[in-house]
Amino acid sequence: MSTKLYVGSLAYGVTDQELQDFFSPEGKVVNAFVIKDKFSGQSKGFGFVEMENPEEAQNAIKSLNGKDLKGRSIIVNEARPQEDRPKRHDFNNNNRQRY
Repeated sequence: MSTKLYVGSLAYGVTDQELQDFFSPEGKVVNAFVIKDKFSGQSKGFGFVEMENPEEAQNAIKSLNGKDLKGRSIIVNEARPQEDRPKRHDFNNNNRQRY
């Protein structure tokens, strides 16, 4: 079973491929992606790396947390499950309460 890691404090110029390459020496990376703003495409400064095996993921946390990547000291820890968010209203006012 794979383990998903949160990677924070990323430099805005870090790409998905650079993130994958940075974690690859620690073990098999299933996927790596930087979270980007959906409108501007600009990095939000964090991402996720999915490691194939939990032992390799724990080793990556121990050895890469606090390491320098493109001039920034990154934060690496196990990702928490995504929480449900409350439903958002759309811009067409279709969810607006009518009186």
